[in-house]
Amino acid sequence: MEAKKRVYCLYRVSTLGQVEKDDIPMQKQSCREFAERQGWEITKEFSEKGVSGFKVSSKDRDAIQEIQRDAMAGKFDILLVFMFDRIGRKEDETPFVVEWFVRNGVAVWSVNEGEQRFDSHVDKLMNYIRYWQASGESIKTSIRTKARSGQIVQEGRYKGGFVLYGYRIEKCGRLNKKNNEVNDLKIDENEAAVVRTIFDKYINEGYGTYRLSRYLRECGIKNRKGEDFTNTTILHMIQNDSYTGVLHSGDITSEIFPALQIIPPEIFKKARAIARKRVINRERRIDDETIVPFSTKGRSLLSGNIFCGHCGGKLTADYAPRTYIRKGGMDKVIARSRYVCYNRVRHVDKCDGQSTYAAKTIDGIVDEQLHVIFDMIKETPQNEMLMRLNSALLSEAVSALKIARQNLTKKEKELADLKSEIIKVIRGQSGFSADLLNEIITQTEDSIKTAQDDVARCQNAYEKAQSDADAQKAQVDEIITWSNLYDNAIHETKKMIASQLIEAVRVYKDHRLEIDFNISLSQLLDTDCCDVSGFQHWLQPTQQPFRQKNELQVCTNLKLNG
Repeated sequence: MEAKKRVYCLYRVSTLGQVEKDDIPMQKQSCREFAERQGWEITKEFSEKGVSGFKVSSKDRDAIQEIQRDAMAGKFDILLVFMFDRIGRKEDETPFVVEWFVRNGVAVWSVNEGEQRFDSHVDKLMNYIRYWQASGESIKTSIRTKARSGQIVQEGRYKGGFVLYGYRIEKCGRLNKKNNEVNDLKIDENEAAVVRTIFDKYINEGYGTYRLSRYLRECGIKNRKGEDFTNTTILHMIQNDSYTGVLHSGDITSEIFPALQIIPPEIFKKARAIARKRVINRERRIDDETIVPFSTKGRSLLSGNIFCGHCGGKLTADYAPRTYIRKGGMDKVIARSRYVCYNRVRHVDKCDGQSTYAAKTIDGIVDEQLHVIFDMIKETPQNEMLMRLNSALLSEAVSALKIARQNLTKKEKELADLKSEIIKVIRGQSGFSADLLNEIITQTEDSIKTAQDDVARCQNAYEKAQSDADAQKAQVDEIITWSNLYDNAIHETKKMIASQLIEAVRVYKDHRLEIDFNISLSQLLDTDCCDVSGFQHWLQPTQQPFRQKNELQVCTNLKLNG
């Protein structure tokens, strides 16, 4: 009696959705029934779930690799699949994989298509054509799927797959074309509250990702798996614009859907800007960027933007412990915050300044100057500031554009007059010769082209000025918010506000300070009351806190960037 043929079966689905629809059990049942009719014995079965036969190479598929090893060992006689494209859909690879099995003594069969043979060149050609067609179908399916997914997200609907933290899916009675109820994306308010907390502390309190991770852990807040949030996960959340209410499908991005918005776009932009500036600060590539503190945990007000006025090196904040002996023999240790010149203390570079500076004194001076600026801003009506800003930014651009357009109009009129002279030249009634007129027309046409370039340049300058004015308006709004927030803010928030307003503080002997602000204060403040363009006074720690604008000109120590 002839021994039964030993059969290996391979089942594959390219998406997990097919697994849920029982595609593999269907393939398995069909292959078993086919083998039974042929009198074969199935000795082993392989199931690949969610593996694309078009995108994944056979060398990266564990099942194919194991089947090939067993074929080399002679452990089976037939490889049976539901359809040949279950082996793969890569036209430049799969035909040769199938041929490899046949050359190594293994017959390749399909329940629906029969045996794959290689007895002639026609067989080989048909084999290649089959997988070329399968590859084409995969490409067309991929294109249709991508287009459909893009349409779904542009309509603000859930396209399936991973659900971002802060959201959930639920059935709301919406039906698809097959009349099946489908899921919709909704904000999960409990998770959204965590997301808002992360953004708030990152922007307003200067928390870094590690500190946020620790904060959430201490609060007992876990992710969906019941695990702690990692700093990497938090960084991805801060950089994910999906929280602004946009949906993505590949390179397709939808508009903002308010019903899906957890974080306003302006808040997201602030978070992304802070993250970018922190990276720049770490790499120390750009010196003129706003310095964002790496941490706001310390007691000092400044971090990363305070420098030694003598050597130019950074001052670092630390604590100088002081021990006090109290009655009863018990010691009390009090930590005194200070700024230390790294170059002088570590002898990295020559410095004739002090080694340390009292943080309390420096922070007090800076705090007073911030109050002066805030008070002046509060006393100046916002519309007045904006009018001054818009006037400063736009007047010159508008004037230049007007002159450029007038010049272009003049040149065009000259050209029209010269062209009308052509008829007179032809009739012999003109004082110009034909050659001279042609030369003048050519020169005028060249000047028109130059004038057109000038108009385009001035138009671009005007649009940029308009954009800058809008940006300045946003800055004014933000500064006014800061001025209202600063007095009652916690220390971390004050530290973040100071880092955004102050570009650099240089400290000299005897705690003399020089402050550079990031904002254009000469435009924001009332220049009639305070000629800020000439400020380069010294701030002395012994000065009284002057709060009036007219006193500021004489007694403060600001170096303002106009």
